[in-house]
Amino acid sequence: MKALWLTARLDAMESLRARWFVVYTIVFGGLVIGLMLFGLTESRVMGVTGLSRMLVTFIQLSMAILPIFILLSTVRSLSGDREAGVFEYMLSLPVSLAGWYWGKFVGRFAVVFLPVFAAMAGAVLWGMVRGLDVPWLHFLYYTGLLLSMCVCFLGIGFLISSVARSIDISQGIAFLLWLVMLMFLDLILLGLIIRTHVPPEIVIAIALANPLQSFRTAAMMLFDPQLILLGPSAYVILDAFGHAGYMVFAALYPVLVGAACGALGFLLFRRNDLP
Repeated sequence: MKALWLTARLDAMESLRARWFVVYTIVFGGLVIGLMLFGLTESRVMGVTGLSRMLVTFIQLSMAILPIFILLSTVRSLSGDREAGVFEYMLSLPVSLAGWYWGKFVGRFAVVFLPVFAAMAGAVLWGMVRGLDVPWLHFLYYTGLLLSMCVCFLGIGFLISSVARSIDISQGIAFLLWLVMLMFLDLILLGLIIRTHVPPEIVIAIALANPLQSFRTAAMMLFDPQLILLGPSAYVILDAFGHAGYMVFAALYPVLVGAACGALGFLLFRRNDLP
């Protein structure tokens, strides 16, 4: 356990010195500042205003930006160490392979989650100073969603790193996977319905298997409990899960995906990189 925390600390310190972390922090901090400057808290959409409106917009933007940042930075972790020959040095130290692997996972999680959380917390603090009503339920649930998405894409990133043999290949796979997930939000599913007449239940099940879709739908559900924006597909989702059930599913499902991918990545990594 000590080796795990030492590895996590080392990975976090290395990430803090990296340029990608500076850009990552500026992007999410800039999003919050930009939403404040443009007066988004003064606008109203579907009865949602104040900090609730701002948090909804921030979470929707994070859905598109957060995964690609996590994937591209994470896939360089194991692949970069492999190309730089760090494995031989690290494995010569009294550190178990599991402690080193999961230590890097924990360290990278702290680095990718804390800036996003700090940006949201800063928005809430600013709202309290301005005397706005703070939607604590929204804030807590969105924090849980962001945490689950970080775990999800970290696990996927570590799995890709364990399979790919070079940084270029791992980054290409990560970018392609992100594009496929984005297209499956709407474009491919609409084409699937039109061309094959697949039953709606199957199409929606495929859609919700995409962590980005489950994240997006859960983010909408707080200000649109009936999921009016989704149209007829809302009836299938609400009948299958219910309002509270789906919110729990959307928060836990990405964590399970990330944990499974991370565990599979560790098994492949242990098999491929140990004599």
